[in-house]
Amino acid sequence: MKIKTKRYFGFSAGLLIGFILLTIALSFVDIQPIGPNGSSVGFATINAFIHNLTGINFKIYIITDWLGLVPVVMCLSFGLLGLIQLITRKKLLKVDNDILILGLYYIVVIVVYVLFEKIVINYRPVLIDGFLEVSYPSSTTLLVMTIMPTTNIQLNSRIKNYRIKKYIKVLITVFVIFMVVGRLISGVHWFTDIIGGALLSSGLVMMYYAIIKMKAN
Repeated sequence: MKIKTKRYFGFSAGLLIGFILLTIALSFVDIQPIGPNGSSVGFATINAFIHNLTGINFKIYIITDWLGLVPVVMCLSFGLLGLIQLITRKKLLKVDNDILILGLYYIVVIVVYVLFEKIVINYRPVLIDGFLEVSYPSSTTLLVMTIMPTTNIQLNSRIKNYRIKKYIKVLITVFVIFMVVGRLISGVHWFTDIIGGALLSSGLVMMYYAIIKMKAN
C-alpha cells in the first residue's frame, strides 16, 4: 500500500474518531433543556447561541429538503449503471470494480442513515408538523456530503473532457456548500448536528477514496 493511500485511511480514521468523540460528548457536555418541549441538548450554550443568530427560515428548509433528492437521484443513476453492466456482462465480478465498491459504500451510508434515525442524540430545535424529530447528525448533510463527492469522483474518471470535468466539480462544490450552509441557517438543526454530519460524511468519503486508490494501484 502506497504512503498516500495510508494517509487517506489515516485521515478517514481521524475524522470518524472525531465524529464518535463528538457524539459521546453530546451526551455529557453542557446538557440543557433548550429544545422544544423541554428536550435536552448537548453543547447547549454554543448551539443556542448559533441558533439564535440564524433564526428559523422554513423557506430555506423546504428548498434544501427538495434539493435533498439530488443525491438520491445520483445513487439511483449509478445503481442503474451497475445493473445495466450486470445484465449485459452476465457476471457480478465483470461489473466495473469502482461501481461495485460504490454500491457497497452506498449500503454503508444507508445503514448509517437508518441507524441515526433510530438513535436519539438530539432532537431538532423546532417542531416539524407539531412533532419532535431526531436531528443528529443532519441527515441531509450526511446524504449530500457522502453522495455528491463520490459522484464527482465517478464522473471525473468517466468523462474525458477536462473543461466539463472542471465545471462539474465547481457545480457539485457549490451545491454541497449551499446545502450544508442552508440546513444551518434554516434553523432546523443545531450547529453540532451539522458538524457531526460533516465529520461522519468526510470520514466515509475519505475511506471510499482510499479504497479506490488502493484497488487502482
